[in-house]
Amino acid sequence: QVQLVESGGGLVQAGGSLRLSCAASGSIFSINTMGWYRQAPGKQRELVAAVTSGVITNYADSVKGRFAISRDNAKNTVYLQMNSLKPEDTGVYYCNTDGVEGASYRYFEVWGQGTVVTVSS
Repeated sequence: QVQLVESGGGLVQAGGSLRLSCAASGSIFSINTMGWYRQAPGKQRELVAAVTSGVITNYADSVKGRFAISRDNAKNTVYLQMNSLKPEDTGVYYCNTDGVEGASYRYFEVWGQGTVVTVSS
């Protein structure tokens, strides 16, 4: 079974930076898109950024120019570099990915457990 483990959240002042990491483990044949979502208190989960296997990136308008997503295919890991953080970036950040399992060649989609990012003003 494929699992995701996230790290890198924390408390930072406005204007600061954080780097999130998410590593996929298990029996993996291939990974398609890897992405980061966030959920602020009282709000719905929203896409922050995603990167396809062809390294095409997509960002929410609110983070363009401040966040950068990247992936290391050899490590099955996706990163989210967050700069110029704002209080409105506060929330729980979830990693998501989909692909094909190695043992069964079945499609999978998994979510990480979430990592908390708090930006103080």
